[in-house]
Amino acid sequence: MDQMSALVYEGPQQMPLCRVDLPTLKAGEVLIKVAYSGICGSELSGYLGKNSLRKPPLIMGHEFSGHIEQIDQQAHLQFPDLVVGQVVTANPLITCGQCLYCLSGRQQLCQQRKLISAALPGSNAEFVAMPAASVLPLPTDLPLILGALAEPVACAVHTAALLAPRPHESALIVGAGPIGLFMIQALQDWGVKTIYCADLNVDRLAMAEALGAISVDLSDGRFTDRVEIAVDAVGATATRQACSAATRAGGRVAWVGLHEAESLLPINDLIRREVICYGAFAYTALDFRYALAALAQKRFWLNESWTRVEPLQNGAACFQELIDGSNAAKIWLTPSQP
Repeated sequence: MDQMSALVYEGPQQMPLCRVDLPTLKAGEVLIKVAYSGICGSELSGYLGKNSLRKPPLIMGHEFSGHIEQIDQQAHLQFPDLVVGQVVTANPLITCGQCLYCLSGRQQLCQQRKLISAALPGSNAEFVAMPAASVLPLPTDLPLILGALAEPVACAVHTAALLAPRPHESALIVGAGPIGLFMIQALQDWGVKTIYCADLNVDRLAMAEALGAISVDLSDGRFTDRVEIAVDAVGATATRQACSAATRAGGRVAWVGLHEAESLLPINDLIRREVICYGAFAYTALDFRYALAALAQKRFWLNESWTRVEPLQNGAACFQELIDGSNAAKIWLTPSQP
């Protein structure tokens, strides 16, 4: 077999199922047979042609789980615990491992970083090649499908660590997509009990409430509380401004969503109120491992009724559904029955 099926992004809202060459393993790489590949919100703007990092032709997908199909000889020597048939996921952020950022445990800031589904072919395919150093076996008690949640959970884990919340503080999450829902759980993991959540989708808000958040409407001015922590998990001008306005003097805001490249913000007001702003991008290697362990311990979860599995060939329709405002918190694509 020298070819495989893959969703190929060919231009705005064009993502047909194609036959492409099977990845050729480089030294130190592992070939993974994909079982589940989640659709990430950051890829939706790419599908619309509004993301400078995603240029056609491209195979998207970076939240995945599967089985090891093949191991390069060098990879086998360096990582003898990896074996063919093993159930795994992988950290999709590939970094140099040698720069000061990598050596200090801040791999997400590596200037040579490459993300599969952007700089490299991703997991919306039958197979994906990954450096063996990025491959992580799934804990024995973690279902294969939930292993594909390690990446978005790691994003929430990293953001919470930047904010360093304290149990007595209150928080506002704007956006109840997967990152927003996992942010609720990440803050709860730090002991935060009062968490508000805003979203235009009532079904997503119901999910946030099921996790213990208090749903709020930011559009009519009735939400007058001020919080110590605000997290924008959308990335639109309106949501960024809402987070700015809702944060108390001396509070912290984390910008996570990447929907719009630029936004107008009340900088003078933020300065005068000493609001601390964090950009939160991706995760460290330790965040990713922590996320995988926390999923196995059921400290992070999505109700099964909030999720859906679709065949890979339905990928373009699923991307469009999510853009139009799907009620699903997570849609996984599967190339075949795992």
